[in-house]
Amino acid sequence: MLIILGGLPGVGKTAIARELARQLRAVHLRIDSIEQAIRNSEALSRPLNDAGYRVGYAVALDNISVGRTVIADSVNPLAISRNAWVEVAKRAQVSAIEIEVVCSDAREHQRRVENRTTDIPGLIPPMWQEVVSRDYQPWDRERIVIDTAIRSVKQAVTMLRKILPEP
Repeated sequence: MLIILGGLPGVGKTAIARELARQLRAVHLRIDSIEQAIRNSEALSRPLNDAGYRVGYAVALDNISVGRTVIADSVNPLAISRNAWVEVAKRAQVSAIEIEVVCSDAREHQRRVENRTTDIPGLIPPMWQEVVSRDYQPWDRERIVIDTAIRSVKQAVTMLRKILPEP
């Protein structure tokens, strides 16, 4: 299956994705890592645009095709990117489970963004103003919503394990 996580930077997507991937023995596909690797390669002379997502879609399809569950971890801000992830699952003939991670407490979300460090060498996390001014389209379809203002990573993963089909 393809588990698709989306949400603004700093809401806790990666922490949830990592723990869920560990428990399910799934592939954790993190767009931040892909995009930073592309930047580090110095292969681009122009903005990344959707390059990281396109690489992610291909890597997800490759891994699903060999029987692995994939957890796609990205901001996933636009309907076009959300639709593309679902299309990957359709092409692989597996189910797509969409999850939006939110932090309903704006102060807590801001605190997380302003105090976080990155584990990806060279990655500069966005500042709070960049997070709140980002183009993030509202979801227009059913999905699982996890609010990390009221759930810990452990609680979120436990909830997901109860909802998700066994891989």
